[in-house]
Amino acid sequence: MLRYLPFLLIIALTIYAFIDCLNTPEEEVKHLPKVVWVLIILLFSIVGPVVWLFAGRTRTTAGGGRARRTEWVAPDDNPEFLRSLGEEREKDKDGDKGTDKGTDKD
Repeated sequence: MLRYLPFLLIIALTIYAFIDCLNTPEEEVKHLPKVVWVLIILLFSIVGPVVWLFAGRTRTTAGGGRARRTEWVAPDDNPEFLRSLGEEREKDKDGDKGTDKGTDKD
């Protein structure tokens, strides 16, 4: 049974690369048209799938597929939010000049 393992691995790799190639959108396929990649995967049983996996499509980074962030992660990283806090603080200072916050009025 162990002598069949290399053949099963080659078949599994070929099937995986074939299905991956078919499911990849045309705009993500690199270097060659998609039909040519399918032929390379099927005709060259070991080399074709390996080349497809390393050079055939654009790979996304781990973590949801976003290569870079386009929105703010936290409010303290957003300059507009920080500016609005500063404006609120200035409004509070200007509006509270006549009130006595430090004493207790019972």
